[in-house]
Amino acid sequence: MDSSPLNRLPEETLHQIFFQLPLRQIAACKCVCKTLYSALSSPSFRHLLSTQTTYLSLLALKPSDRHISPFPTLHAFDPALNKWLRFSLSFLPFSSLHPITSSDGLLYLWAALPPSRNSNTTHVRNSSQKSLVVCNPLTRQFKILPQLGSAWSRHGSVLAGSGNTVLVLTELAILYYSESSDVKNGDVNCGGVLSNWLKFTSNLPSKPRSPVLVSDVILALCDVGSPWRSQWAIFKTKITNKEKTKQWVRVEKRQWGDIFGILKRPRLVKARNDKKVYMVGGLKSSFALQSSCTTILILRLDLESLEWEEVGRMPVEMYKCFMESSKFKVFGGGNKVCFSAKRVGRLVLWEESEEGKAEWRWIEGLSGNGDGLCRGFVFDARLDAVP
Repeated sequence: MDSSPLNRLPEETLHQIFFQLPLRQIAACKCVCKTLYSALSSPSFRHLLSTQTTYLSLLALKPSDRHISPFPTLHAFDPALNKWLRFSLSFLPFSSLHPITSSDGLLYLWAALPPSRNSNTTHVRNSSQKSLVVCNPLTRQFKILPQLGSAWSRHGSVLAGSGNTVLVLTELAILYYSESSDVKNGDVNCGGVLSNWLKFTSNLPSKPRSPVLVSDVILALCDVGSPWRSQWAIFKTKITNKEKTKQWVRVEKRQWGDIFGILKRPRLVKARNDKKVYMVGGLKSSFALQSSCTTILILRLDLESLEWEEVGRMPVEMYKCFMESSKFKVFGGGNKVCFSAKRVGRLVLWEESEEGKAEWRWIEGLSGNGDGLCRGFVFDARLDAVP
């Protein structure tokens, strides 16, 4: 490659040539040789890419807690090519990597940092404690966020938004991190939480289920029913409100009627429009306590008018495979909602086009993932995203 005419071209010329290629081909070209890897990873080329909206909209899988691979890899499905992709995470010098969410082309993971000894004391960092790591698998850049206690990684739901905003949410508290925080110097320390994390108490009535971050609002489902009968409700709070206690407000409208009564195990999924959100669940055959489901329903809520609309209903032949499973999982975002169930061995994808036309299809080629109950998230891969 040293004698190749490619090496005689100015870097700016290389950038203009490869800038014309689709992102999939650019990512492939980076693997050809060190020269292309260096040229296509440079800040100037990333800046050039940032001038146009170019990303790969992928469905990434979370690894099973029972199967930690010695060769950490992010498995992602490309709906446009109907193909599974693998992104190596071996560039991260940590163990027990667990991808959990993404935002703006960046991947967020829980990771166990290597033990270290403080030079001034005999204190040794506990290797079982987890930290959040943010990285770009395409450029192999990463950053470690201020360390948290291990309880947050076990019980907290992680949400990521624009501007490197990160939230860790539990029933009793919310941790908030943002590089654009208006807190001076970022050295906040409440309740033992390290600097740069803000801690807020929360007044949720129960454990938040499937929380989503829509612009500057957190939405979550909570069970407000009795021990013997669930009754779901949507709650919301604003992250821009810096009051010490986060006040959650119930989202409701009298005209909704029994909208939550017809769905079994409802879950929220972020929509591509910041003014809307999906709610997905099994459609009950009756209001009886142990009623069976006839299919899986996708509803969409307009957060301004608070009006619901049905946007998808799983075809009968697909749902038959889910009927034999006692449990199913929902994940996705934007214009995609994905479903998995125990012992099915493949995924179901609902996808809506820009014109509003929806399509259901199977995703085959699912790699071994324990009982087949997959969890995941949408990963919009980008070369210009910087941790």
